[in-house]
Amino acid sequence: MRLAPRALCRAAQAAWRENFLLRGRDVARWFPGHMAKGLKKMKSSLKLVDCIIEVHDARIPLSGRNPLFQETLGLKPHLLVLNKMDLADLTEQQKIMQRLEGEGLKNVIFTNCLKDENVKQIIPMVTELIGSSPRYHRGENLEYCIMVIGVPNVGKSSLINSLRRQHLRKGKATRVGGEPGITRAVMSRIQVSERPLMFLLDTPGVLAPRIESVETGLKLALCGTVLDHLVGEETMADYLLFTLNRHQRFGYVQHYGLGSACDNIERVLKSVAVKLGKTQKVKVLTGTGDVNVIQPDYPAAARDFLHTFRRGLLGPVMLDLDVLRGHPTAETVP
Repeated sequence: MRLAPRALCRAAQAAWRENFLLRGRDVARWFPGHMAKGLKKMKSSLKLVDCIIEVHDARIPLSGRNPLFQETLGLKPHLLVLNKMDLADLTEQQKIMQRLEGEGLKNVIFTNCLKDENVKQIIPMVTELIGSSPRYHRGENLEYCIMVIGVPNVGKSSLINSLRRQHLRKGKATRVGGEPGITRAVMSRIQVSERPLMFLLDTPGVLAPRIESVETGLKLALCGTVLDHLVGEETMADYLLFTLNRHQRFGYVQHYGLGSACDNIERVLKSVAVKLGKTQKVKVLTGTGDVNVIQPDYPAAARDFLHTFRRGLLGPVMLDLDVLRGHPTAETVP
């Protein structure tokens, strides 16, 4: 969403923060262990697998993928599915594809699995990839087995359900949720196609053992790969505001009825809390005794801000523009 001319003029003149400073946070603590058990199970199932589909969030196509996938599962044909394309600003899609190709990722497709956009292209692409590569340990078996991998909450289960709708006219086979950790084990095979006969293995989300930077950690958190309270809702809301302003995505101004764009998260959350009626009584000790004061519920306002972003109500956003342009913007300070 773009602002009206007068508001846009004020926004253009505003001095947005050039960097996001995160004080005293250990990014490693936001993320659970690197889930070696899940990765070990995936590796043990590889002899049954013809191709790997890696699902990732289209808002962060250049960051946050688990490098251990390629190291551990790298012998198999590989298709990268960038899901949730409806939430991503794809103005720079061509440059993103070129960047990925330069990293050796030539088989890439953008999808919206909730609305089945581009999903029909997946099985033909997978069939072609398998047909042009040796089928190690699979002999003359005519059925295909595909493993679906990715970090948490990028839409792996949604992809499987979408493929079943498209090719089998059947409903959900796997549980879908808006929080990380819904799929907790490598599951039994799920049929997604009759011709060709194709089965998919759903797997739990597996994060990298180390997150490459604080900025990558914040982006992964915004996309819902970890539980919000591990990072802090207000910290995430502040980074979201910082990102929206830097990219001139001012949909939050109209959505919450603000007078203009603002770079101060406390003021924005106060306005959000007042608009939504999210307030709380707080006891304040004064010289004459305790007094009940009504204050904005900042955590509740921050949760609403994040939830609204994740539903796409603030407009599409490309969180990886800084990577594409080579300008990292977040850092930790003591």
